Amino acid sequence: MKIVLGIFLMTVGLLSCKQQPDTFVERKELQAKDLLGKPAYLAMSYGGYRFKSRDVQPTVPEIKEDLLILSALGVKFIRTYNVHLPQAKNILKAIRELKQEDRNFEMYVMLGAWISCKDAFNWEGNGPDHSQENESNKNEIAEAVRLVNTYKDIVKVLAVGNEAMVHWASAYFVEAKIILKWVVHLQQLKKEGKLPKTLWITSSDDFASWGGGHPDYKTTDLENLVKAVDYVSMHTYPFHNTHYNPEFWQMQDSDKALNKKAQIELAMNRAVRFAKRQYDSVKQYVQSIDSSKAVHIGETGWATVSDGHYGETGSRAADAYKQALYYNKIRKWTNNSGISCFYFEAFDEVWKDANNALGSENHFGLFNLHRQAKYALYPAIEKEAFKQLQQRGIHIKKQDSLSTLEYLKTSLIPPTKTEKP
Repeated sequence: MKIVLGIFLMTVGLLSCKQQPDTFVERKELQAKDLLGKPAYLAMSYGGYRFKSRDVQPTVPEIKEDLLILSALGVKFIRTYNVHLPQAKNILKAIRELKQEDRNFEMYVMLGAWISCKDAFNWEGNGPDHSQENESNKNEIAEAVRLVNTYKDIVKVLAVGNEAMVHWASAYFVEAKIILKWVVHLQQLKKEGKLPKTLWITSSDDFASWGGGHPDYKTTDLENLVKAVDYVSMHTYPFHNTHYNPEFWQMQDSDKALNKKAQIELAMNRAVRFAKRQYDSVKQYVQSIDSSKAVHIGETGWATVSDGHYGETGSRAADAYKQALYYNKIRKWTNNSGISCFYFEAFDEVWKDANNALGSENHFGLFNLHRQAKYALYPAIEKEAFKQLQQRGIHIKKQDSLSTLEYLKTSLIPPTKTEKP
C-alpha cells in the first residue's frame, strides 16, 4: 500500500509540473533578516517521521505531501535537527521539486546540525565527557555546509546543535566552548565566501543555556557565543514545567468557584506568562552583552496525550483542548511581538517514545500520525484552508467529530496547590 501511495504522489507531482499557475508573483530572494519575526512567515518544527524507528526515513513524496499541508496552513519556514540522516537532504530536495512544480510555492529552512559530546549515550566507564566533543561533529558540520551551498535559495539559517548545552541533556550535552568553536568556524566560512554571507548562524537551546536560568551557565564562553551568533534561538516549555516547576500551573483554592472553562483559561494564561518570563530572562541577559542581538523561539509546544507526568495522575496538562488554547495564545503573542516561533511540532512522531504509545513525546503534533488535524486546527478546516489540496489528492480531515463543548468536557482541571497530583 505504501509503494502504491508513493507512486500516486509522484505521478501527481509530475502532472503538476505541467500545470503552472496562471499568475506568477515575482519576488526578491528573501534572507533570514526578512523572515525572522515576520507573521507572514509562520515557523514550525518538522520531522516527518511516520514510524517507530528512524531507520524508516520519510520519502520525498511523503515530505512533499506534508509540506503542502503546512503551506496551506500558512507555514513558510520550517526547522530540521540533523543532517547525518537522509531526512534533511530529502526535505530540501522536496522543497526544490515543489518550487519547480509551482513557482509560487514558498518554503525556507532553518537547518540543524546535531552536536554531541565525546562518548555520548555511552554510560560505560566514566560515561559521556561533556568537556570534549564527538568526532562525528566535524562530519555533521561539513555536511551542513554542503547542503547550505547546494540549497542557498532555501536554507536561510544554520543552527549548531539542538539543546546541546543544557545540563539535563546528560547523555550528550557539550560545554558552550564547543558550540562557540563551530559557530566561529561557520562565521569564518562566510567571510571567506565559502558560505552565503546572508546565511544566519545560531544555536537552538533551552532558555537556561542562554543565560535565562541558573548562573552556572553564565560563562565567558557563553558571552562570546552570544556575540558570535547572528541571533539567539531559545526553547521554552511550560508544558514540561507543569511537572518540574508546577507553582505557576497549580490553581488557587479560590479558583474552585469558577466554571471549568474559566479555570482552564486561567491556567493556559499562566502557561503563556511562564513562557514570556523565560523569553524575557534570556532577552535581558543576551542584550546585556549585545543590545542589538535578537532573540527568537526555536521550540515551544503542548502535547495532547500523556499517561505519565502530564496526564490524569500527574499535572493534568496534556489534552487537545489545552493544546489549542496554548497554540493560539502563543501565536498571538509572538506574532504581535515580532518574534519568530518555530512551534513544536507539525506532525506527531512515534519514534520518540517507541515503547509507549501514550508517551507525551509522541503527541506534540498539530496533526496526528495519519495527517488528521487535531482540535487546534478545526477552525482552519472550517475555513477550508486545505480545500485546494484536494486537487493533489490530499484530503485533510478532523481526527474526530467532537464539538468544543465535548473537548472541554474531557479536558482536565489542573490541581490546586493543596492537592497532590
